[in-house]
Amino acid sequence: MVAMYTVLVLAGGSSNEREVSLRSGEAVRQALQANGYEVSVYDPKDGKETLDGLLGSVDVVFPALHGQGGEDGTIQAYLEAKGKPFVGPDSQASELCFDKWRYKQHVINRQFLCPKGALVHKDNIWKNELSKGPFVLKPVSGGSSIDTFIVREPSATDNLAIEKALNNYDEMLLEELILGIETTVAILGNQALPMVEIVPPADQEFDYENKYNGKTQELCPPQNIGQNLQHTAQNIALEIHRSTGCKGMSRTDIIITPEGQLYVLETNTIPGLTDQSLLPKAAQAAGINMPELVKILIEDALNQAS
Repeated sequence: MVAMYTVLVLAGGSSNEREVSLRSGEAVRQALQANGYEVSVYDPKDGKETLDGLLGSVDVVFPALHGQGGEDGTIQAYLEAKGKPFVGPDSQASELCFDKWRYKQHVINRQFLCPKGALVHKDNIWKNELSKGPFVLKPVSGGSSIDTFIVREPSATDNLAIEKALNNYDEMLLEELILGIETTVAILGNQALPMVEIVPPADQEFDYENKYNGKTQELCPPQNIGQNLQHTAQNIALEIHRSTGCKGMSRTDIIITPEGQLYVLETNTIPGLTDQSLLPKAAQAAGINMPELVKILIEDALNQAS
């Protein structure tokens, strides 16, 4: 019998990943209630004053927030200051993983393969050597592939669209495009879940649209990756989870080249929790359904606080 903890789910927020966050929050709410928890949901865009009043009546907070204000350490620092237990990595780990440039240096310093990268702005992007070959351009802080450009053929680059995006950011991260199989490994507690192999629609990318339109195949267990490489990727994801200070959950994206090299792309500290999301799918493959998943996360948060 689950102890009757009261849980406050935070969902929505004001980032450009708001809609996905609302869906994650609803999936979490349903799973918590299926366990018998007493659950309320709050949208942080409605302000901190109301949130202050809610915290006193709950045992633990479950942030299901994606993007700015959710994964960047802001809400975590606020909850830490209030002394309230919460699900997922703390403010320092969240801040590190959200800043893709700082994160890249962290990964490189630990001797993991990582795509070559540089910080660029609209005045110097086309002077950078990385823009002469296949490349990826993405926000330094952000997720869900919003404002991410994957350019396989530089001569066919939509320069205007890229420069328009660069107008919205002080800097963006330019990286070499690593060709291979896209994979992701989620960590739950201190355990690496089964790898997920990501197969976008033919001749398309795993972009924002294809993440959520149901057209991308997410194979768990993978069909095109050997057991040894799967285990290596799981070990890498677990080591990164620990070295960045993550707790509770994370999800690390890795490209595996045809030569069997593993390139680390990024680590998400609050992965999607919708019915289409990769962490719940990996957990399901490990025999952990959504109610059990949220129960593990709640218990982990309470144990960390005790």
